[in-house]
Amino acid sequence: MESLKFTSLIPCKASVNLIPTTKFVNHEVIGQVGFVPLWKRSTRPALRLRAQVSGGSGGAQDGASALEDQREEKGVLLGAETDSSGSVIGFNLIPSNGELKVLDSPPEDATSDRVDETEDIDGKEKSKAKVTRNIVFVTAEAAPYSKTGGLGDVCGSLPIVLAARGHRVMVVSPRYQNGAAADKKFSGALDLDTHIKIYCFGGDQEVAFFHEYREGVDWVFVDHPSFHRPGNPYGDSFGAFGDNQFRFTLLCHAACEAPLVLPLGGYTYGEKCLFMVNDWHAGLVPLLLAAKYRPYGVYKDARSVVVIHNLAHQGVEPAVTFKNLGIPPEWYGALEWVFPTWARTHALDTGEAVNILKGAIVTSDRILTVSEGYSWEITTVEGGYGLNELLSSRKSILTGITNGVDVVEWDPSSDVHIASHYSADDLSGKVQCKLALQKELGLPIRPDCPLIGFIGRLDYQKGIDLIQSGMPQLMEDDVQFVMLGSGDPLCEDWMRAAEATYKDKFRGWVGFNVPVSHRITAGCDILLMPSRFEPCGLNQLYAMRYGTVPVVHSTGGLRDTVLNFNPYAQGGQGDGTGYVYLVYGLVHFLDSLSS
Repeated sequence: MESLKFTSLIPCKASVNLIPTTKFVNHEVIGQVGFVPLWKRSTRPALRLRAQVSGGSGGAQDGASALEDQREEKGVLLGAETDSSGSVIGFNLIPSNGELKVLDSPPEDATSDRVDETEDIDGKEKSKAKVTRNIVFVTAEAAPYSKTGGLGDVCGSLPIVLAARGHRVMVVSPRYQNGAAADKKFSGALDLDTHIKIYCFGGDQEVAFFHEYREGVDWVFVDHPSFHRPGNPYGDSFGAFGDNQFRFTLLCHAACEAPLVLPLGGYTYGEKCLFMVNDWHAGLVPLLLAAKYRPYGVYKDARSVVVIHNLAHQGVEPAVTFKNLGIPPEWYGALEWVFPTWARTHALDTGEAVNILKGAIVTSDRILTVSEGYSWEITTVEGGYGLNELLSSRKSILTGITNGVDVVEWDPSSDVHIASHYSADDLSGKVQCKLALQKELGLPIRPDCPLIGFIGRLDYQKGIDLIQSGMPQLMEDDVQFVMLGSGDPLCEDWMRAAEATYKDKFRGWVGFNVPVSHRITAGCDILLMPSRFEPCGLNQLYAMRYGTVPVVHSTGGLRDTVLNFNPYAQGGQGDGTGYVYLVYGLVHFLDSLSS
């Protein structure tokens, strides 16, 4: 532990500035949309216009022109809404003719090839995208509304960045309601009073849409009773939900309909969209575009990008369930999957299944992974989980881009969750964060004692077995240890037992808590990430921004982002951003902590 002395904050190598650079006019429309026949629309007579007005030009419409448009309709103006500064931010209008005009596509100047210079909150000018697009993220989770890991972080932050660059961005995700305090996160989303019927699983399934316009992004939530239950987005204490295929089939169908029927901002996104398909939960989207829509001339100009956050989860179910997915039977081959003989349950098991992620890989226009290293790993036998040959065959469209981090939320100089702020120029605040964390956890307050942390899911992927096996030996040293996470019930029980055994050295926090994760990142000296495999990982990026030394296994995004410390570099001054051990095993894991 003595050698782990870093004199400055380690810069994050892969970060994206997620500060919105401009504000755009948004018209939020609440209406009734009918679906017989498909894509025919009817609307309620009430129209609510809500605008965030900037002084920019181009496709943005200022408050005065918005009012003039309403006067031309000769409707009843109920009054203007103002913010705390007195600026007009919206109007309430009932049109005199009782009809709402909804455009199927944006005005010509809404998307263009222009380059606009905008001013950041730091006073620095940044250019917007040369070509703006309609981008639709489809995801099972998006922070802060829902989150279990990096998928939620990325889908909650990246859309905001893209919107700030001038793109029109929609995020489509389930509206989870689990009867807990987390339900309040959806309180800002308003019911669009829009219901559609989706034919799948042997009948018509009705879903509704909720909408919130926040930070330049249209956050659209698919509502259905199957999303209303205790637990996380995928399961509860008893394991994964048995109807996940049904739940995420609904999400995919609804996501394909949303750009066609939801009049967000007064007009729909239309057919010319770029769908960002995140993991298997959204994997039916490219297949639906190819099989359900394009044969009828719809979405012929749309494109899809599959983003693989974790290839280990592929959405594999028995072959008999194909008929439930709402896919034409001639497309079965795209989803067809046969388990190898050794993986079958018994001698009569034919191994036939459907694999939703496989279908997405086959039918998508581009494939992304969340780090460059992981894009190579998934083409190998060890990292491909049976899809390595397919992914190798599509290598020409396979790219790895390392995840970024929200540098506003994760900034030790302004973090609202930590006890004291600090920076690379003044690290004194980090010591105060450590002392505050020790006090909060009930550990002996010792600034000189190395404090080790772990934040993550308690499962096979994250290397929890190494921590469990190495804990007795690790506790023989003069260290303190804190773990934050949930997952495997046996691992959760082990954390409780370890806390009872090592009362003055170990603390285990079962569950996930965002403020606590910030305080652990800021207060610890070392952050462990002994993952067996890690597509990217975000915690090591957060740790490097907070001057906390990451100790990681050399895999995937961990290998890409953490530079192993070399004490002999730069004339003996040393160079590196953490400690990386090459071989997954207890000996190498413990050696990396004692080096």
